[in-house]
Amino acid sequence: MLGALPCLAVAPAPTTCLRPVRSKLVFQASRACPRRSLRSAVSMKASTHEHHPIPPTVADTKAAFLEGFKRPLPGIYSTVIQELLVQQHLFRWNVTYSYNAITALGVVSIFDQLLEGLPEQDPIFEAFIKALQEDPAQYRGDARRLEEAAGSLGGPENLKPDAEGSEIQKTLAQTAEAIKSGNFLYTRFFAVGLFRLLELAGAKGPKALSGLTSALGVPLERVNADLLTYKNVLSKLQAAKEIMKEFLEREKKKTAQRLAEKQAKQAAQSGESADGKAAEVAA
Repeated sequence: MLGALPCLAVAPAPTTCLRPVRSKLVFQASRACPRRSLRSAVSMKASTHEHHPIPPTVADTKAAFLEGFKRPLPGIYSTVIQELLVQQHLFRWNVTYSYNAITALGVVSIFDQLLEGLPEQDPIFEAFIKALQEDPAQYRGDARRLEEAAGSLGGPENLKPDAEGSEIQKTLAQTAEAIKSGNFLYTRFFAVGLFRLLELAGAKGPKALSGLTSALGVPLERVNADLLTYKNVLSKLQAAKEIMKEFLEREKKKTAQRLAEKQAKQAAQSGESADGKAAEVAA
């Protein structure tokens, strides 16, 4: 994933009612934008923030994750997962946050790539989402539904907001409406989710991403920057995996060599002992 589209050329960002808050990766509604609640049957629900007058601290969320996954994280994964947890905590408890299926697809895609081949992949993911007081099954289910829908569109030209269209087009239409109304929190996970949809729909060039972000009202420059950041993280993690693999292979060879030398030494000592006993008998 994330290797098919050369989509990192930055184009002028469309006019939007989103502005950065707290982090360069977060956008929330401008005060000048109208606000109204949006309810949808396409995996977008109102934020549960209102049920938590005092949201948990970052330390609380980290503690909840460690409670859900009690085993030590492999060193090369620990820092990345902790950073993602802090980022998503800030997004999750932002007053403008609401669950979004495209964002969920982005989160699932990131975890599937970061933890590829790791036996503890599923338990780590479940502990991560539960620490944020959300449902891992909903994330997985919505991600799977969107992947299947995008793969059956017949082409990226059909990946567009349409309130009367297919299920995925309705999801995009609801998202576009939420962005337009100022009732939407942009995150880098949403950017990855958009990219994943384009991949599955068969997009081959940067125009597809430009067209989709324009239709949704999301700044293309920000999406490109977030995708580039994510690809860099993957590259660094892959390099770390290769270094770790080479290290383990070297250690395995050294261990085998030491074992062989030990066995040879023991065999030599056994031979010397046998020769000594034979000499004593002969004498």
